[in-house]
Amino acid sequence: MTEFDDDDRAHEKRVHANRRQALYWRLMARMFDAEEQPALESSSVAVVDAVGLPPALLDPGVSMDTLLQRFPELEAEFDGLFAVRAGGDDGPSEKAVRNAALLSKLLLNVFQTGQGNVSADQLAAWQRDAHRLRRALCGGNGEGPGSGEGNGSGGEQGSGEGQGPGEGQGPSGNGGTSEGERPGGGFGPAPGGSGFDAGDVEKILRDIEGDLVKRMRLREVLADPKLARRLTPSMSLIEQLLRDKSNLSGVALANAKALIRRYVDEVAEVLRTQVQQTSAGTPDRSVPPKRVFRNLDLDRTIWKNLTNWSPDDERLYVDRLFYKHTAKRTTPARMIVVVDQSGSMVDSMVNCTILASIFAGLPKVDVHLIAYDTRAIDLTPWVHDPFEVLLRTKLGGGNDGPVALAMARPKITDPRNTVLVWISDFYEFDRSQPLFDGLQSLHRSGVKVIPVGSVTSSGTQVVNPWFRQRFKAMGTPVISGRIRKLVSELKNFLD
Repeated sequence: MTEFDDDDRAHEKRVHANRRQALYWRLMARMFDAEEQPALESSSVAVVDAVGLPPALLDPGVSMDTLLQRFPELEAEFDGLFAVRAGGDDGPSEKAVRNAALLSKLLLNVFQTGQGNVSADQLAAWQRDAHRLRRALCGGNGEGPGSGEGNGSGGEQGSGEGQGPGEGQGPSGNGGTSEGERPGGGFGPAPGGSGFDAGDVEKILRDIEGDLVKRMRLREVLADPKLARRLTPSMSLIEQLLRDKSNLSGVALANAKALIRRYVDEVAEVLRTQVQQTSAGTPDRSVPPKRVFRNLDLDRTIWKNLTNWSPDDERLYVDRLFYKHTAKRTTPARMIVVVDQSGSMVDSMVNCTILASIFAGLPKVDVHLIAYDTRAIDLTPWVHDPFEVLLRTKLGGGNDGPVALAMARPKITDPRNTVLVWISDFYEFDRSQPLFDGLQSLHRSGVKVIPVGSVTSSGTQVVNPWFRQRFKAMGTPVISGRIRKLVSELKNFLD
């Protein structure tokens, strides 16, 4: 390679670096000020033209749906935005410039939402763009955060009706995923080392969506069946519906209930799959194994009889057979789920209500459900129908755990056969010590106490450090908010 070739390559890298920098300067300018900066706009148009991208990419009036309908070949590039290091091994390249242009479009669509009222179509379009961002951060595998495992809050459909949460989506979330898995509790580290934090990004998306929902004339949208059908159920939307349900009536209330039921059914399908896939707990070794051939533990039998090996005969003489323990729990286990329904725990309230209904459908599990803020309500009669449970909850208020504990205590008749799942951020109304003392007393009596900071799609949680420290010392640390983690804990106790 000649000196001239080296100079050409160095010049080419500088050109690509400058082009990419121009696009990012425009992105920052538009992110903080909707007004166009003529110099940045003209230079960006020249850049996208130089790398073979359509000028429509820079037009804020062109939606992502319209862009991809006109230029479907860009779909794969949007999915792979974070799959390759922006600079590559040899420095900035044309691919890095294209990525910068595509990323600018996607980020502006997701994070620059303007002001004023929002229509059902605009919300649906934003949900689809947020799903595209989740896909990009996940390397285009189709699984977004909040997914408990699947797509984001809105599916990618040009019709305006996005898909509901999928596997991996505990609506908008999403479900949740076990620790270490990327698509369930958020994105996880993006391919190519983008440095994004899963929980932080998902929380920002949820906050933006919540703001868009609040800016909708939701009651008017719900009163129009045609507009209501365009809404894609998501956690932010369901939260708003649950908070506003007492102000709805007639057609609007019917449409709100239809959206809640649709969301509940979608999330229930995701969580039911997770419950079925989670490995069962250990067999009950207090019951002697049946001495039948199908239960024969061949490996253990050989190991225990190795001393009977005869080198002369080249045979292993077995004088004792070992069998596998296969007996399962015969006494119905009691599962008491206590959920904090204060304003900070909406996501957990929805997910745990659905999760409790799934466990209630399992054989030999007696499920009780209590929700509380400053008062407690026993929702056990409706535990099999999460839709009805959610309609009976009143979100908001503060925390008074001892009130819920007083309602849960009489339900514990066989401590060693009872699991108490307590879901809260544990920020109490100056009654922290009484609540902790009560839970510690139940733990000492034999009840399996499982404190959970939250049960969300992203797995993020904020827990009162006073409680966190004491639960850890008690031997019952606050578990991860990811749904799969809670499911695993419950299955190990109940099976």
